[in-house]
Amino acid sequence: MNLFDVYPLFDVEIVKGKDCFVYDEKGVEYLDLYGGHAVISVGHSHPHYVAAIERQAENLVFYSNSVRNSLQKRLAEKLGKACGYDDYSLFLVNSGAEANENALKLASFHTGKSRIVAFKKAFHGRTSLAVEATDNPKITAPVNAAGHVTFVPFGDAEAAERELAKGDVAAVIAEGIQGVGGIHVPSDDFWKKLREACDCHGVVLIADEIQSGYGRSGRFFAHQHSGIRVDIVTVAKGIANGFPMGGVIIGPQFKPSYGMLGTTFGGNHLACAAAISVLEIFESQKLVENAAKVGDYLSERLRAIPEIEEVRGKGLMIGLEFKQPVKELRSRLLFEQHVFTGASGTNVIRLLPPLTLTCELADEFLRRLKSLL
Repeated sequence: MNLFDVYPLFDVEIVKGKDCFVYDEKGVEYLDLYGGHAVISVGHSHPHYVAAIERQAENLVFYSNSVRNSLQKRLAEKLGKACGYDDYSLFLVNSGAEANENALKLASFHTGKSRIVAFKKAFHGRTSLAVEATDNPKITAPVNAAGHVTFVPFGDAEAAERELAKGDVAAVIAEGIQGVGGIHVPSDDFWKKLREACDCHGVVLIADEIQSGYGRSGRFFAHQHSGIRVDIVTVAKGIANGFPMGGVIIGPQFKPSYGMLGTTFGGNHLACAAAISVLEIFESQKLVENAAKVGDYLSERLRAIPEIEEVRGKGLMIGLEFKQPVKELRSRLLFEQHVFTGASGTNVIRLLPPLTLTCELADEFLRRLKSLL
């Protein structure tokens, strides 16, 4: 049997990781400024994280959601305190797309409506309604194009409100910072106006913090820079540092009923142990604060490089826009300078390093980047 060929691959195999570095099968060391799509939050193979997984695996990897699981409750309590939504509820799933599917489903249950407002260049996943809310026709199959979603310009709260005023909208979903779309940071005013419009028209406001959340922006969630609270937050990626997991953080106005939502693997014992250890590392190493400090340090120095057209982002979620396509530059960074980076579109390099990145490692990246410009 062959693998279904849907991923364009670099000709390198990573077999080991340690903090902000990864190593290929030949032992070559790479500086990881991408974190596997913003997944690695506390660094590769952090000893506390590894020990927590080993301890749990020795006892129990999985049992179903038909029995009590105190690890789920412990995770919910720790996450609530860490993110400032301790009066909300947590539903655990396996991925970001699954988190968004359930968030949108909840909004439709709650309002009795079926239309969704999303934003141009949005990415919310590749499944069912999540991909319908993703502004990319190339990955939307005919079965997904069901007419539920209206796209408006990102950052344009007035355009969103005009749609809400029509009275048939269940939810507005927006990324805390657009990632795949090019690292676009909405203004605080955008979030405030969106919150007001949703309150006025009885619409659920969902913050997709799958890439921009979990401390990456220098706040636990990127939308929190604006000072507002949303009705539902979706999380994944950094939640368990590479172990498959996602979550839906749900406001108290939503009333659960048996069978409303469900999952086989979501919130399993091993995933919860991994996620709890991540929050413990966040607290002990002050990683949210580190993301803010090192992100500011790195962004300031990147803005001084004349070959970079624009630097966007917050914390350790950074986009570098160039006048020309970045494919060759990324390849040279990888194979000549041994640095992993990401991309958005043709002209933007995405930096999504582990939140353990230091100013010294930021300087090392700057040195390697400048050598190619």
